[in-house]
Formats: sequence, C-alpha cells, structure tokens
Amino acid sequence: MEPFMIAQKWRRYVLLFLIIFALLNPAFGVTHYSIPEEMEVGSVVANLATDLGLDIQSLTKRKMRLDVIANKKYLDVNKETGELFIVERIDREYLCPSKTTNSCFLKLDATMENPIRMFNIELEILDINDNAPHFRRDVMHLDISESTPAGERFSLNNAVDSDIGSNSIKTYYLGESDHFTIEIQSGRDGSKLADLVLKKALDREEQAVHNLILTAVDGGVPSRSGTANIIVQVLDTNDNAPQFDKDSYTVHLSENSPVGSLVVKLNATDLDEGSNSEITYTFSLYTSEKTQETFNLNSETGEIRVKEMINYEYFKIYDMEIIATDKASNSLSGKCKLTILITDMNDNHPEISIKSFSGPVKEDVPVNTIIAV
Repeated sequence: MEPFMIAQKWRRYVLLFLIIFALLNPAFGVTHYSIPEEMEVGSVVANLATDLGLDIQSLTKRKMRLDVIANKKYLDVNKETGELFIVERIDREYLCPSKTTNSCFLKLDATMENPIRMFNIELEILDINDNAPHFRRDVMHLDISESTPAGERFSLNNAVDSDIGSNSIKTYYLGESDHFTIEIQSGRDGSKLADLVLKKALDREEQAVHNLILTAVDGGVPSRSGTANIIVQVLDTNDNAPQFDKDSYTVHLSENSPVGSLVVKLNATDLDEGSNSEITYTFSLYTSEKTQETFNLNSETGEIRVKEMINYEYFKIYDMEIIATDKASNSLSGKCKLTILITDMNDNHPEISIKSFSGPVKEDVPVNTIIAV
C-alpha cells in the first residue's frame, strides 16, 4: 500500500476518534437552561461561551453553529459576545402538544470545527398563561321535562385549555339562576368537569326557556376565562286542565230561530302545549236528552247551534253542562254551565170562542145586559 493512501486512512481514523471522543467525553455534558415560552425575539438566554468555557475569539474562526429543528431556527449564538439568544418565537403548546407530561424540552447540538467539538444543549420551555379556556361548543342545548325532580344532574361539555399545571382550568362558574347550579368534578387526568344540577322544579308555563352562562376560569395570574351559553328548553307535561272564561253563561235566544243559528261559541284554554293543549268539547251526562236533541255542540270549535225548531210555548229554559277535555294521554278536563232562556215572539193568532143562549131580546132591555159570552 502506498504511503499516501496509508496517511489518508489514518486521517479518517483520527477524525472518527475525535468525534467519538467529543461525544463521550464527560467534560462535554448537557448544558441545561430554563426559559418561559413566548420570549421576545432577541432576548438573551445565557452566555453560552462562558458556560462552556470557550474562547470568544475562536467562535467565528471555528464556525460555531446550532441545529435547525423542523426547519425552524429557534436559537443562535452571537459570535462577538458568546450569548445564546432567541431568533424565533417559541410556543410551548406547538412544541409539546401532549399534556400527559408537564415537561417540554428543546434539545439541540452546538458544533465547532478545528478541532470538532459538539455540545449538547437542553432548553426547558416553561409554560406561561398565554391561552384562555374555551369550550368546544359555544352553545349547549338541553331539553328538560318540567316534571323532572329537583336534584337531577345533566352532563355538560367541558372547557379545554392548552396550558398546563396551575395555568390550566381551575374551576367553573354559572350565571345567576333560581333553578340551576353546577357541581365540579375532577377527572383522572386532573381535568375539571362541570355537571348542571336542577335545584328547583321547572314550570314551562312560568318560563319555557332558561338561558344560562357557564364560565371556565384557569389558575393563572392573572387568570383567563372562556364562556359558553346553555339553553334549556323546558318540555311540557300535562299539568294544566282546560279552563273556560267563566264558570257559567246565560244566553237569550228567540223562539223560532232558524235551524243552524249560532247560539254561543264557548272557549276554553289550556296553558300546556301540543296535544296537551288541544281541546274537545262534549255535553256532560247532566245535560238532558231533550236539550241535546234541540241543540248541536261542535266538539272541535265549541260552537252551539240550533238543531231543531224552538217553541217558547213548549219549553222556555234549557240548562246544559259542557266539558272541555284535552287530548293528552292522561287527559284533564274543565267544565261550565250554560243556561239558554227562550224569548217569546208574537207568533200566535187570538182564538175566539162564543158561548151563547137562544132567546128573544126585549126592546126595553137595560143597557149592559149580557147577551152572550
């Protein structure tokens, strides 16, 4: 083997040895720094030359450089002062998206040539409260029956916070409400969850919709918060019976009114909704057959109309009881009384009946003498 080739081979061995020596030599251990995230560009982390015991004059000659991580050069070294400074914004949540650990490290190597030396730098990125809690859904809809008992619990969507530790979500607050409160639970991973609790029974007829505001607050100083709206729609139950405007009605109707004439339109109302408020009208058992034959009751509208000709001389007063029933499965009803007074009309001619006797009338009969009856 020629001397030149032997010399080249030995040079490669020596270079490889120097690299391995630089990596394994305990004198070149890991240099550790801790900085908060979001430091301004240009901020000085430390004097790297002093910490590594390097001659500042040699930094430029030996081409000292730092790693580029994922196409981002977060740090650099000032060749004139030996200071390690921030080149690009460092976002802890971007570098370490997982919240399974509180530690986030930026590891890079500083390399120098002539001779080659490598220094391991470990930069711990400390969390700051730069993220506010937020809810995955800004509006939460809940349907709750008005028959739901007090004490019932309802799960809510929890808020999330990209920060960790004391800067993560600490508690929740619910806006003022007479009917609801919240209870806060802790998950196995330390996350905070909120349950909505019904503290007072609901009444749809009193208030059909409840608008609540849920606020999540973190433990940072100063703290940050995020809000979500909770819209509770109260579902109806059949807890209201139909009611008429009055308990009793009196109507005057002329005899001989045409068949089909409107006598009165009764109206009952139900505070419930849907089928629970739809009403059917019927005669009660206390309404005589004669009355039901004379008048017709529309079961849907509550209209009472003349069904057959009415004669004052035959019947002067009609009494009836009307029942209004809702269409719920467990129906409720209300009732009222109706009195129809028949008004007489001049529909009969006078009839003359003469009772007489046969006999002569004297010419001198006194005035006012009865001749016939």
